[in-house]
Order: sequence, then structure tokens, then C-alpha cells
Amino acid sequence: MKTLVIGNGAREHAITWKLQQSDLVSELLVAPGNAGTAQIAENVPIAATDIDGLLDYVKNTSVEFTVVGPEGPLANGIVDRFQAAGLLVFGPTQSAARIESSKVFSKDLMLAEGVPTGQARTFSSYEDAKGYIETCPLPTVIKADGLAAGKGVIVAETRQDALTALKEIMDDRQFGEAGDSVLIEEYLQGQEVSVFAFVDGDYVSPMAAACDYKRVGDGNVGPNTGGMGSFSPPRQDHWNCEVEAQVRREIMEPVAKAMVRLGCPYSGVLYLGIMLTQDGLKVIEFNCRLGDPETQVVLPRLRTDLAQIMLATAKGELRGLDIIWSDDAYVGVVMASGGYPDSYKTGHAIKGLDGLEPGVTIFQAGTRLSSGGEVVTDGGRVLTATAAGKSLADARRKVYDNLHNIHFQDSFYRTDIAACI
Repeated sequence: MKTLVIGNGAREHAITWKLQQSDLVSELLVAPGNAGTAQIAENVPIAATDIDGLLDYVKNTSVEFTVVGPEGPLANGIVDRFQAAGLLVFGPTQSAARIESSKVFSKDLMLAEGVPTGQARTFSSYEDAKGYIETCPLPTVIKADGLAAGKGVIVAETRQDALTALKEIMDDRQFGEAGDSVLIEEYLQGQEVSVFAFVDGDYVSPMAAACDYKRVGDGNVGPNTGGMGSFSPPRQDHWNCEVEAQVRREIMEPVAKAMVRLGCPYSGVLYLGIMLTQDGLKVIEFNCRLGDPETQVVLPRLRTDLAQIMLATAKGELRGLDIIWSDDAYVGVVMASGGYPDSYKTGHAIKGLDGLEPGVTIFQAGTRLSSGGEVVTDGGRVLTATAAGKSLADARRKVYDNLHNIHFQDSFYRTDIAACI
């Protein structure tokens, strides 16, 4: 198949890297891609948000299969547009993508199906939300209803923090229309785990899990980011056969069946964020795509051909396909631009990407090729260094030993990824 991957992050680099290993893929393109995808595929200069441009390109260049990486195009209906044109595409429809694009929809769905989750109140009025914050239990979690690039969730320790977050979301419109409504949610404490499954209607595949780090600084301090690192699999006391069975029984399968009943059957990767609390397992959120940086440590564990899985899912033929995840250990650490997640400068040359230890893979995100062919920074999260190991401790040692060799101006990374394992 001539295959197009849509997106330009480290997630899409990892997807491209995995698809490249498939005998089913004859030609691989990425729109718009980055400097890393340019090394293993052909980059196409069309933005992931340009659905018209992408549709025209696929029609006019005989692309046979399209894989959508980021949530934005999915929420904007790219799959609906491609399917209406008779094109084969991997990802959920716009109505199914609401499981991520509307936190209100997702929370209502969970409550209706009896899925274990935190208590929450929904507000579309700034004044009403402000009044609730004056008396709600603390800490509390403020969530913009819509998509906010992973940054629309604020944990507020004090009432002033909560009021500031509310003002930024609903009054200052920091996340645009995503802040039309907010959820003010119960603060959940415990170990967070990200769970991934391929879903085809009411069928849920065997799952893989990872743990990620959202705060910018060591010790989980500072603002939330898109993710600063991850590891997979989680510790046995956090993810095992019993927990997986409970997640399947109480969450994934009931939600998949509910989506079918609602007339918006899910097709694609379903990403579940859970918290293992003292009161039991509770759902934090659903996402309609693979996670970043979790993809960089999860896809290397996949033993089944990714192109085969995605193609079967897109055709509604996933049931019965044998999907195998290895028990291999992977740790990924994000290297970011100084100032991220706030303002930062780009265009800095990246040194040390060659000559890394075997078993270490660099998945690029915010990068591009300069006019002279040099890899330079082009975003906040610049790359993820991922290492395989016999154990998580071994993988952690390997990734940090190799990160020391990579340099660009004002770079930084967390030093505590997978430290407590």
C-alpha cells in the first residue's frame, strides 16, 4: 500500500517508523512530517489541519491508505470526509472522536454507563463556575471542555489557583472555543496509567499500558505539558492481568458498546487514562488517538504488524486478528526547548543524533531541516529518546547515558523519568 501518515510530532515519527517495518507498505509519506520522518519517508508539505488539501492530495496521488495521528483533524471530521470520498482511512469519525474533543460528552457517557470516574460539575457560565469554586473541595481539577493540546487541565491547590485557571480558560479564552464550557472535577490521587487498545465497534483488542509524566519539572512540579517522558510496561502492582481484566470489563467494553448504541461506533486507537486510587480504579479521561510520549515506548513493544492492524480496523475486520505485545521494557525521555511550555526560541542546531548506543531510538517532534540540510529545533518538545532494556532500570540507564550526547541551545529534560520503579 502507498500509505500516508498525517501529523508532525514524535508520535507520528514513531508510527511511521513502525509502518516502515511492514511488508504491506510499499511507499510511505508523512504530511507535514519533520526532520526525523524525512529520513525514513517522504514529507509532504500539507498541514495536518488542512483537510481539503490532504483530501485532494490523496485523491490525486493514488494514496491507498491514510493514518491520522493527531486529535485535531479527527475532531474536525477528517475521517468522515475521507470515508465519504470512498477512501480507506484509520481513525474514529468526528462523532466518535467526541470522546476526547468534548470532556462533557465523555463524562456524561461514563456516568451513564456506570464507569468508575471522579465526580464533576459542568459549567458554561463563568459566573456560575466562579461561584462553585468558592465552596468546592480542594484540591480541584479545572478542565476545558474542548481540545487544548494537552494543556487544558489544571490541578488547583488553592481557591485562588482555581479562580486563575477558570479566568484563563473561560474569560481570557486561552484555549479559544475549548473554553466555552468547563468541568470542575474531583481531584484523584494515586498512580496514573495510560492504556491503549485498538477498537473496532464493540471489539476491544488486547491492551498495552504505559506511565507518563505531564509536569515540566523533576518531582512533578511546574505547569502541565504535552508530556515529558514515559515508560512501558508499568510496574506489576500497577498493571497486571487482574487490572487489565477489570479495565476491559468495567470500562473499555462497556464504553465501546455504548458508542455503538449511540450511533457513533468507535474505530481506531482508544486511549484511556486511569488513576489507581485508594478507593479503586477511576477514569481520568479518554483520548481518540495514540498518546505522545507514550507511543514512543508502546509501539516498540508491538509484535503484530501495525499496518495489518490499522488496515483491519479501517475495514471493520479487526476481530480475530492476533495482536501481541511483548514484555520488553522501554523508557522514553523528552528533550525540550528552554522556556517550554511557555515561550521558547527555535532554529537551534541539534548535535549528537548519530552514534548512539544500539537499542536507543530518537523520535523527532519539533524539528526541521535547515536550508543547509542540518537538523534544527522547530518546537517546544523537540525529540524523545527511547531506549530498550532487559528491565526498566536498564532501559532508564541506557536512555540517560545517551541523552548526554545530544545537544542544542537551551535544551532541557527531566532527570527523573522512570526513577521510582
